[in-house]
Amino acid sequence: MNNIILIGMPGVGKSTIGVVLAKRLGYDFIDGDLLIQREEKKLLQDIIEEKGLEGFKEVENKINLGISCSRTVIATGGSAVYGKEAMEHFKEIGRIVFLHLSCSALENRLGDLNKRGVAIKKGQTLSDLYDERLPIYKKYAEITVNCNRKSIRKIVWEIEKRLSPDEDVLKF
Repeated sequence: MNNIILIGMPGVGKSTIGVVLAKRLGYDFIDGDLLIQREEKKLLQDIIEEKGLEGFKEVENKINLGISCSRTVIATGGSAVYGKEAMEHFKEIGRIVFLHLSCSALENRLGDLNKRGVAIKKGQTLSDLYDERLPIYKKYAEITVNCNRKSIRKIVWEIEKRLSPDEDVLKF
């Protein structure tokens, strides 16, 4: 299918970039975190507190596995890559784009991780989480976009260009 699935760390800009990219392409947009909250009728942090990290990951995997759409940009939650079945499903329904940002840039963007509903183990730092997830993001990525010191416009342009390398897709 012809969907675009954005993966990456919390705070990298998946939702913001996803909305702009969807508008540029005339696609629909799904925010994975909001979909989970709607399905569970709870905030992400409340789900994590009630079910624990593993329980949350199971919920996320199940909900992501059920996404059926076409011509849609999907901004996944940062922990979506832990769901092997959902990630295989995403590969079948679209192209997976990893939005990469340095750990130091993420630290500058993010506030209290525990209040954001980030799937992080007790005592784990952002740097620990980054080191744990980076190889998983790389494993699933068909396209990797370095987002360091780039505007949203430049990132969207780069995604479009890499999806359609033979076309001059954006004229800013």
